Amino acid sequence: MLKKRIIPCLDIKDGRTVKGINFVDIQDAGDPIELAKKYVKQGADELVFLDITATIENRSTLIELVKKIAKEINIPFTVGGGINSVEDVAKLIEVGADKISINSSAVKRPELITAIANQFGSQCVVVAIDTKFKDDEWKVFVHGGRTLTPLKTVSWAKQAEQLGAGEILLTSMNNDGTKAGFALDITNEVSAAVNIPVIASGGAGSKEHFKNVFEQTKATGGLAASIFHYGEIPIPELKNYLKEKKVAIR
Repeated sequence: MLKKRIIPCLDIKDGRTVKGINFVDIQDAGDPIELAKKYVKQGADELVFLDITATIENRSTLIELVKKIAKEINIPFTVGGGINSVEDVAKLIEVGADKISINSSAVKRPELITAIANQFGSQCVVVAIDTKFKDDEWKVFVHGGRTLTPLKTVSWAKQAEQLGAGEILLTSMNNDGTKAGFALDITNEVSAAVNIPVIASGGAGSKEHFKNVFEQTKATGGLAASIFHYGEIPIPELKNYLKEKKVAIR
């Protein structure tokens, strides 16, 4: 059984870490390099860096910032935002990214998943899915949660796996930033439907929320932002709590 991972997420806008609620109302949350260093010290298992406006502003990810962060950390590091080609991936891997995350570009050109997997290995490809419960079903959104697609979440996750994705990063837009807990229903559906690791994202507000998502779904990673950025739940405290609750964590 894969041990569970605790993963802080740095959403980056204009070179700063930011956090919103339901993908809007964006607030500053600090310097990304300092936060990254702090999380390594605290025992985070991995780090995710998402340049949240790269796709909307139609530009590539902040290469220089990725380079600086990679120099400061020694844990697996996933980078996403504005990645549209195998060349973009090569640049990011070159400056220190271990994995890349694609979302809008994967929906637009599913063959990109396969192209990246063929060149760098499936373990390098994380397909991020932003999902929202709308009209009685979970649908896929792109462009930073701004655009609804015709895709249904579970079938898109399965397709992403078939195309070569090595991992799914599943964010519930309904839960994002609310601190009301992860979306257990869709996380459970997606993690049961695929044979690759699923990271649950959106809604973490307490240590119990991590316990619930690990016990009630097959998700192998729990991702959060504001509770870590603002020091509400220190990572060592969260890991000790999960160990006490007999959750197998790294």
